[in-house]
Amino acid sequence: MNLYESVFEHNRKWVTQQLGQDPEYFNRMADGQQPEFLYIGCSDSRVQPEDFMGVRPGEVFVHRNIANLVPNNDTNSYSVVQYAVEYLKVKHIIICGHYGCGGVKAALDNKDLGFLNCWIRNVDDVYRMHREELSALPDEAAVFRRLVELNVEEQCLNIMKLSFVQHARSKGDYPRIHGWVYDMALGTVCDLHINMANFKDVLALYRLD
Repeated sequence: MNLYESVFEHNRKWVTQQLGQDPEYFNRMADGQQPEFLYIGCSDSRVQPEDFMGVRPGEVFVHRNIANLVPNNDTNSYSVVQYAVEYLKVKHIIICGHYGCGGVKAALDNKDLGFLNCWIRNVDDVYRMHREELSALPDEAAVFRRLVELNVEEQCLNIMKLSFVQHARSKGDYPRIHGWVYDMALGTVCDLHINMANFKDVLALYRLD
C-alpha cells in the first residue's frame, strides 16, 4: 500500500474508532459549527494548530496561507475574517507565525520567485516599515526571528483595520486580536501580547462606513 492509498485506510479506521466511542459524533459535526477561535496561520506542513492548541473539531475556524498574511488585496483572507466575525461570532482572532518561516525567509533572501513575488512583497513591506529596528540587530538569525514577530504584528493590525471587525468591537469586547509565534524547535507557542491600543492613531485613519 502506497502513502496515498494509506490515507483512505486510515480514514476508514478513524471513522470506525470515532463511532465506537460516540455513535452520534458525526451527526453532531454535521449539525453546524460554533468555534470561538479564528486561527490564521502559515501553510507550513509542520505547523498543526489543532495539535499544539489541544482543541477538538468545531472549536477553531482555520485559514492558512504562506507566511500567515492578511494583505489588503486578498479577498480570500478578508472573506474568511468577515464570515468568522459576522456569522460565526468568534471571540478570538489569532494570527500565528512561526520561527523558520520560509515565506519570511524568502523576503530576506531577495530572490526572484516568479509569481510568488507579489505575495512575498507583503513581507517586504513589513521589513521596510521596520528597517531601522531590524538593521540594529546583531546578526541575520536575530533579524529573521524578529521579522517573523513583526509580520505577525502587522497582520494583527491589518485585521483591526477591517470595518466589520471595528463594528463588532464597537458593540463589545469581541473579537479580541492575538499575535502568536510557534517555535517548532521547542514545540511551544508564545503570545506576543500585542496591544492594539498602541496603534489607535493608525486605526483612527480607517472609517467604519
